[in-house]
Amino acid sequence: MAKNNAADSQYLWMDGKFTPYSDATIHLLSHSLHYGGAVFEGLRAYALPQGPALFRPLEHFNRFLDSISVMGYSVPYSAQDLIQISHELIHRNGFKACYVRPIAYIDDSVRGLKLPETPRVHTAIAVWPWGKYMGDEGHLKGVRIKTSTFRRADVSSSLPLAKISGAYLTSVLARREATLEGFDEAILLDPHGFIAEGSGENIFIVKNNELITPSIGYLLPGITRDCVIEIAKELGVPLRQENITRNQLYVADEAFFTGTAVEITPIREVDHHTIGNASPGPITQKIKESFFQCTLGEIKKFRNWVSLP
Repeated sequence: MAKNNAADSQYLWMDGKFTPYSDATIHLLSHSLHYGGAVFEGLRAYALPQGPALFRPLEHFNRFLDSISVMGYSVPYSAQDLIQISHELIHRNGFKACYVRPIAYIDDSVRGLKLPETPRVHTAIAVWPWGKYMGDEGHLKGVRIKTSTFRRADVSSSLPLAKISGAYLTSVLARREATLEGFDEAILLDPHGFIAEGSGENIFIVKNNELITPSIGYLLPGITRDCVIEIAKELGVPLRQENITRNQLYVADEAFFTGTAVEITPIREVDHHTIGNASPGPITQKIKESFFQCTLGEIKKFRNWVSLP
């Protein structure tokens, strides 16, 4: 039986039932394990005085259901159903703050590449405490990244708007390559050589007090990315979405990653090029401060981003 450590949850939710951690298993011959056809999502719950609050859950679960639909699957749950289940799961585990991982997958009833017209799809949600994805030092001082030899797939051979497990193999390999070479994270180029995103994060640069982020096409347009775009508008920071070259990244005044796991994490070095003064810049700090205020429901305009039970 699978065992959990003290940091893990005591319960997961699987196909309508709250299940003890040790019982939350799937078969060795799961089709999604062998062929990468699972769909997943990731969101966070933050600790508020009123209790743990999910951050932008409607957007996350709508994207989860869109990803399921893109794969030709279907599940009998709405976004609101999944939000309610997540709140209950967090409560049962007694967490004040945590990461939430929904996943939809196909079991061992299917063998080979051919899927039935209506495959049996299972739905599960796991929750666990997760601190700073890049560590406390990276979160505060910034991370070192390298350009990966792996690239994002062409849109004709991928589904970049969907979170499909098999598509993340490139990310795993890119992150491993960067880590083995002593860096904290990788940056992937698109098929044309422009900056796309990190292994699991979107990227922003600052040049001459203006924010620039890669255009949608070869990247997953993250929900934290959208938060930054909306926060920048509120703060009056100019922003452009366009192709970015490595040259632009090397000479940026500031740079930072965005994502549910990474939240807002500054970048201090790229391919041994120091970004700015090798510490988080003023616009990065301002965006970061506003973002975390949003996660706690402290900015009135964005209070609807926070969902309490």
